[in-house]
Amino acid sequence: MGLFALMALMVGLLAGCGNAAPKPEPIRPVLVVQAGAAEGVPMLTAYSGEVRAREETSLAFRVGGKVLARYVDLGDRVREGDVLAELDPTDLRLQADALGAQVASAEAQLVRARADYARVAALAKDQLVSRSALDQQTASLRAAEAQVRAARAQSNVAGNQSAYSALRAPRAGAIAGRQIEAGQVVAAGQPAFVLAADSGREIAFALPESKIREVSVGQQVLVELWSAPQQRLTGRIREIAPMADPLARTYAARAALDGGQATDAGLGQSARVYIVGAERAALQVPLTAIQAIDRTSPAVWVADPKTQRVRKVPVRIGAFGPESVPVLSGLKASDWVVVAGGHLLQDGQSVVPIDRDNRPVKAN
Repeated sequence: MGLFALMALMVGLLAGCGNAAPKPEPIRPVLVVQAGAAEGVPMLTAYSGEVRAREETSLAFRVGGKVLARYVDLGDRVREGDVLAELDPTDLRLQADALGAQVASAEAQLVRARADYARVAALAKDQLVSRSALDQQTASLRAAEAQVRAARAQSNVAGNQSAYSALRAPRAGAIAGRQIEAGQVVAAGQPAFVLAADSGREIAFALPESKIREVSVGQQVLVELWSAPQQRLTGRIREIAPMADPLARTYAARAALDGGQATDAGLGQSARVYIVGAERAALQVPLTAIQAIDRTSPAVWVADPKTQRVRKVPVRIGAFGPESVPVLSGLKASDWVVVAGGHLLQDGQSVVPIDRDNRPVKAN
């Protein structure tokens, strides 16, 4: 009996411990601000892009042959007329010499045809040869003259082709691409280099299908280079592709910078293009106020000074700025938004809202 009494006593003690009152929930102080200081802030939509030359020319030899030498490499600066690469000119020169010899032969034939015509014409004047003989000699002369013109034209073409063995830069710029190497045999028209001309810089970016009707050529944009994050350059959209990319389903677009800005920006540098839309954000909050329900659903903590509790409110936001983000929907101007310590909060948790002057926020 003593053992059963001891077990009953222990069960009673354990039951008493299970019914003990839970520890009170800690009241956490939080820094809050009101989201109502950005009335009329323009809505900016951001797109990632890269710096490109306005004119990018694919350069190729106009004749085929073996690459004898390559004088430039990727990234080199060139001036107009600089030789970029050369083909072996031996065959082209031999062809030009052969056609030159054909010109000399045709000219010799022309000299003989003229002499024959002069003799026949003199005899015809004295009526010593028939009219048909004179007509035949006249035709021979015209044919010899035509052969000379054809031979000279072919010789000129061969001379040009011999000059085409040197590939020259059509304008000043930078070598943005190289597809040939010394010793390689290339065909006429095969891409050899890509020249990014110094005629200006643009930002190439892609527009999603959902935004294509909201953007038009000539629309104002702001451009922020990753190398200069605190500086926003002005520009306008210069072109939008009429057809979407079949794989990415986006429309290629280009924005030209105003007044030749950022002409020294490196080709291929990353940039962000902000398109100024007609929609305007009514509110904005500090970046630290934004919490994430998931990857695509931002939210903020709103503290109620009356109940001294917080609740998570989903919001729709615009493009992130340097220190703040516009809120398009989900908040009222009178809401007190938590801007510090939000990652430690839970929905419905008791808090003490404190403003930037370290004073508790009272209910109105």
